Amino acid sequence: MSVQLGINPLTWTNDDLPSLGAETSLETCLSEGKEAGFAGFELGNKFPREARLLGPILQRHDLQLVSGWYSGRLLDRSVEEEIAAVQSHLTLLRELGAKVLVFAEVSGCIHGEQQTPVHLRPRFPQSRWKEYGEKLTEFARYTQQQGVQIAYHHHMGTVIESADDVDNLMTHTGDAVGLLLDTGHLTFAGADPLAVAQRWASRINHVHCKDVRADVLADVKNRKTSFLDAVLSGVFTVPGDGCVDYPPIMQLLKAQDYHGWLVVEAEQDPAIAHPLTYARLGYNNLSRLARDAGLI
Repeated sequence: MSVQLGINPLTWTNDDLPSLGAETSLETCLSEGKEAGFAGFELGNKFPREARLLGPILQRHDLQLVSGWYSGRLLDRSVEEEIAAVQSHLTLLRELGAKVLVFAEVSGCIHGEQQTPVHLRPRFPQSRWKEYGEKLTEFARYTQQQGVQIAYHHHMGTVIESADDVDNLMTHTGDAVGLLLDTGHLTFAGADPLAVAQRWASRINHVHCKDVRADVLADVKNRKTSFLDAVLSGVFTVPGDGCVDYPPIMQLLKAQDYHGWLVVEAEQDPAIAHPLTYARLGYNNLSRLARDAGLI
C-alpha cells in the first residue's frame, strides 16, 4: 500500500483565527480539495462531529477522514479524565476509519493568542517528563485498543515545540505514542526536520507537509510576533514553495516503509493566498515529491 495525500481545511478556513475564511463553507473546502486531487481531509471547525452526519458528506465528495486535532491536557488531568474527555472525538475518528489521532498538549499554550509573542511559549516542567511520558503512553495504549493510534503533534506556542522537546517526549514514551512529523513547525522552531525524522523514523505515523518562507520567518522572529501574526504575515506555505528540503525527508520515509498519510497543512490568509490555487500547487508538488521517492 502506498501513501495517500490529504489536506487540512486550514487552507480555506482557520480554527485558531476563525475570521480567516469565515465566509467559506464546508462544501467549498471539500469540493475544492477533491478538485485539487486530495483523497482525504483532516477535521476543521466547520465539520459535523457525528459520524452519521459527517460520513455521508465525505462519501458524497469521495473523500476519507484522515484524522483530527485533539487538545490534550495530561499535564493537568489524570489519564482517566483524559480518556473521558476524548470519547466523542475518538468515536468519530474510529467510526469513519481514521487510524491516527492528532494529539497536542495544550496546557498553558499560547499559539491561539494573537497578542502574545510566540517565543514566550510555556516550557515543559523538566521534573515531570517521566510522569508525563507514562501518562501519555497509558492514554495512547487505550486509544490503540480502540483502533486509533496517537500521533503527537509538536507545535509552536506549546510545551512540546523544539527538537529537544520532541527528543524528550519520544524518550519518555512507549511505542504506542507515534510522532506526527510537521516540517513547518520544526523549521519555525529552529530545528532540522530531517535530523528529527532520522532520530525517530520508526515512531513517525503521520506527516504534516508545511513549508516555510525563510524571509518571512526571519522577519517575524526579528519582530518577535505571535504565532497567529506570523501566519498572517505568510510564514507558511505549501510544500515545494518554501525553504524546507523535502526530497531527503521523503526518501527517509520510503526507507522506513512509511504507509500513512502525507497531509498538506499550510495555514495562510485565504484572502491573499487563494485556497484552490494553493491546494493545487500543494497537491502537485507533494505528489511529485512522493512519486520521486517511490512513496506512490
